Amino acid sequence: MLTLILGGARSGKSALAERLATESGLDVFYVATAQALDGEMADRIAHHRSRRPATWKSFEEPVALAAVLREHARSDRFLLVDCLTLWLSNLLGIDEGAHFEQERDAFLDILSTLPGDIAFVSNEVGLGITPMGELTRRFVDEAGRLHQALGQRSDRVVFVAAGLPLILKGTPL
Repeated sequence: MLTLILGGARSGKSALAERLATESGLDVFYVATAQALDGEMADRIAHHRSRRPATWKSFEEPVALAAVLREHARSDRFLLVDCLTLWLSNLLGIDEGAHFEQERDAFLDILSTLPGDIAFVSNEVGLGITPMGELTRRFVDEAGRLHQALGQRSDRVVFVAAGLPLILKGTPL
């Protein structure tokens, strides 16, 4: 089952994904896309790490997400990917985004072939005003397109606000 969990910053989306992973009863593989490029992000990463059970296996992959999914998805595993918007940001930040389309297409193409349960966490960034800068507008546009494409491919889509999940598609939690 593919689950897309969307929400704003500190909405509770990661906590929901972690709960689903725990409740699955499967071996959990956590795929982190964040990079500790500054102290504040290092603190965020440390906070997320501290919440994970020691039995979870963790992988850090800021760019080649499709390859990691292909390698680690199994019918007896729960993969938790946190977060797609950081992955998108990483891709748009290297080689002026030229690598982005290749990685995005590889990611979307592989989804239907992956076994097991996978939860994707992502920030919904399209609810505010249109950003003024070219790169930030591209980021918002590409995030929206990615979410739409993944939403179509997902079995379940959940929007989280104030720690409360709203099912947009699929089975209840």
